[in-house]
Amino acid sequence: MTAHPNPMFAKVALIGIGLIGSSLAWAMRRADLAAHIAGYAPHRETLEKAKALGFADSLHDDPAQAVRNADLVVLAAPVGAFAGLAPKIAPQLKPGAILSDVGSVKTAVIRDVGPHVPQGVHFIPAHPIAGTEQSGPEAGFAELFDGRWCILTPPEGADPAAVETLKTFWMRCGSEVDVMDAGHHDLVLAITSHVPHLIAYNIVGTAADLETVTQGEVIKYSAGGFRDFTRIAASDPTMWRDIFLNNREAVLEMLGRFNEDLTALQRAIRWGDGDALFNLFTRTRAIRRSIVDAGQDTAAPNFGRGKKKSQ
Repeated sequence: MTAHPNPMFAKVALIGIGLIGSSLAWAMRRADLAAHIAGYAPHRETLEKAKALGFADSLHDDPAQAVRNADLVVLAAPVGAFAGLAPKIAPQLKPGAILSDVGSVKTAVIRDVGPHVPQGVHFIPAHPIAGTEQSGPEAGFAELFDGRWCILTPPEGADPAAVETLKTFWMRCGSEVDVMDAGHHDLVLAITSHVPHLIAYNIVGTAADLETVTQGEVIKYSAGGFRDFTRIAASDPTMWRDIFLNNREAVLEMLGRFNEDLTALQRAIRWGDGDALFNLFTRTRAIRRSIVDAGQDTAAPNFGRGKKKSQ
């Protein structure tokens, strides 16, 4: 591909080219943000798919080679792989480069990557709150980040100019940007993303284990709410395993709160406390409306799904 006339970065390296990495490449192409996009993946099959799709200028099976001379390096592999990747790429990171990531957990990223970052390299973790249940390089698309939030969690002493540069980068990829402390980020995401995923995985697993309700019935009558849990529960297993292992404290804290509230709900049902149930459902309905009003989802009937007949 030809170089762009005024790119924001001469070279961007994507360490991981699944849904987020490939979408980032397409978003950079759309906004002319990089003259050269380098992609890394450990598996030949992934590299071949990426080559056919054409979103990268060079593809590598060696992460150190991919990051050489890059102005921006984005770790887009599952967060559990960061501890192994950081020492491999560190010697090749050039002074003045920005090292970032797209992981759903931030304290663990700072713990695993921070000690390896060379002097003069700007380490600014980030988390674009965007995704689908699809995975792999073929799942990426440029619009994934449009209108979605990206949270930056710069460690203490991070260079303000580098933070501003990364902020501009994500805005040009279509995101709105917030900056917060890594620990606070992990608590916020535990309740807005991680615990909901855990509940979805659990309820779908419970349905699969039921002996009195057949799997055929579960699939046939899934429009009653179960279907929407299955969308979340179809997310990438490696990524979510790593998220729970690396955000365990915040997740366990929020799960404790959730279990207390669930016990109160059980009690209300057992004792026929209609007022308590009605009040809770009224409060939660207002949250849904606020999410739609904030532009983070659609108010279209059926969650905006088309009227296609189910196959």
